[in-house]
Amino acid sequence: MAKLHFSLVAPERQLFSGEVDQVDAPGAEGDFGVLAGHAPFMTTLREGIVTITDGTTRRAFSIQGGFADVTGEGLTILAEQAVEAEVSAVH
Repeated sequence: MAKLHFSLVAPERQLFSGEVDQVDAPGAEGDFGVLAGHAPFMTTLREGIVTITDGTTRRAFSIQGGFADVTGEGLTILAEQAVEAEVSAVH
């Protein structure tokens, strides 16, 4: 499976940057998922959970709104606030 470059940035610091399989995020108009090769778009985000999946590893971050920008290079989320919520394995 092709990898997606993903960066999650909050005002205080960058919380995540790396190659992943999929990112799911809480869009203002509904949740969405991004895989490598996704069509470019930009959207606002509402409060919710951003989930990063890479193989059998899943990480989750609680965000308080922001923006998501999908380009040919990957996905960048600029969150108003963000903290890691959990680390778990996909079963």
